[in-house]
Amino acid sequence: MLTPGDESHIRRCRLLGLTGSAAVAVGGAGAGALPVGETPAPSSEAAAVGLFGAYFGLVLLVAAWAWLGRAVHGPRPPGTRAMVVTLVVWAAPLVVAPPLFSRDVYSYLAQGAMVDARIDVYTHGPDRLGGPLAAQVSPLWQDTPTPYGPLFLSFASLIARASGAELSAGLLGMRLVALLGVGLMVVSLVLLARRGGTAPGAALWLGALNPLLLLHLVAGAHNDAVMLGLLGVALVAARGRFPVLGAVLMTLAALVKAPAALGLLAVAVFWAGRLTGRHRWLGATGATAGVALATTAAVTALTGTGYGWIGALNTPVSPHNWALTSLLGRVTASALHGAGSDLAPFALDAWRALGLVATAVAVLLVWLRRPRHSPVYALGLSLIAVAVLGPAIRPWYVLWGLFPLAVAAPPGPARRVVAVASGVLALAQLPSGVAADGAQLALAMCGAVFALVALWWAREMSGGDVALTARERGRTA
Repeated sequence: MLTPGDESHIRRCRLLGLTGSAAVAVGGAGAGALPVGETPAPSSEAAAVGLFGAYFGLVLLVAAWAWLGRAVHGPRPPGTRAMVVTLVVWAAPLVVAPPLFSRDVYSYLAQGAMVDARIDVYTHGPDRLGGPLAAQVSPLWQDTPTPYGPLFLSFASLIARASGAELSAGLLGMRLVALLGVGLMVVSLVLLARRGGTAPGAALWLGALNPLLLLHLVAGAHNDAVMLGLLGVALVAARGRFPVLGAVLMTLAALVKAPAALGLLAVAVFWAGRLTGRHRWLGATGATAGVALATTAAVTALTGTGYGWIGALNTPVSPHNWALTSLLGRVTASALHGAGSDLAPFALDAWRALGLVATAVAVLLVWLRRPRHSPVYALGLSLIAVAVLGPAIRPWYVLWGLFPLAVAAPPGPARRVVAVASGVLALAQLPSGVAADGAQLALAMCGAVFALVALWWAREMSGGDVALTARERGRTA
């Protein structure tokens, strides 16, 4: 019988995952986050078939990833090359698929066009741009300023300018930027794992072949890929002999999305480890802060977008967001309203404020306990706290903390929890990126159940073949 780690086992995982990602890509042609007004909208029948097929593929992809995990944690784990090849094979269909699981990539392009047109993206939403590009943005965010940093906006502006009015070229450009970020993530995962004593294959399985990365950073082209790629190479530099470069790169990551600023704590810890004397912690902290401020000033001056992104960090979130604090706020408001209390309108803001306080406390406690763990592990736990306790959450936000944990978390509960959460959250978002109604949920569940039946049938057939072979060998003997 095949055991995890056999080359045949790896090939079967690779083929199963490829089948799954291809089904997701094909299903996305009917049920994805498709552009409006460019081509005729798919018929309701095509959208239904697409949704069924996409969820069929999602379950196959998650199953392939879980099955591959048996090999990674088995007696003969696959090498780095085998894992990278598997990632490329699984990602290939999603690279050529339409945008999936979110319409954010259209917002990126619209914001880039606004920067190119010298419209202040930190004051106005895409509705100020107008035209067919702004029409692609979700109505919820039409008049919302962007919270993204100047570095990412400069990338988006270059792509919007280069693509002109050609939407497909702009989408391809944004996906290539995301793929560049994924490439940096893969390289940094391998280097950090080798330096930290973690098997590179295990780090790649959890941090790169993760379904959340494939679905949301590759298929969804989210700018979190660029943030995490820069964060990863910053940790590599800081852990090596280049703490100044690490601080610069970590600041660049934060100038894509603000949560990466927590990585400066890890840079300061690594920097302090290279210093001597009673005041080495103070010196390392001051040096890290100085480099970060200088880098921020230089990038802001070069891009010319100003410091409005700092004020835009409090951009309103969706009122129906499923973040823990938002959910508790809505439940509390409903209860207070039912009781006739005048405090009901304040419940949501109060819970979100408590969430921010809880986040700060959690991060402080993690870093006070840092001597028992590596700085990279502390960073991963801190980013998980930011994602879970913040005012807004999306499935791919888990990747913020999962990426450092992939190389630093010891075998045990932490790795198992984030792995299980990844598999569950991979099924939490429709390919269109919008909230599901009852009929869509039914179609998605049918596709998932059909995939489970297909997996059971394949397992039974495979088991029967193995048993038959064993009996034949016994008769021959």
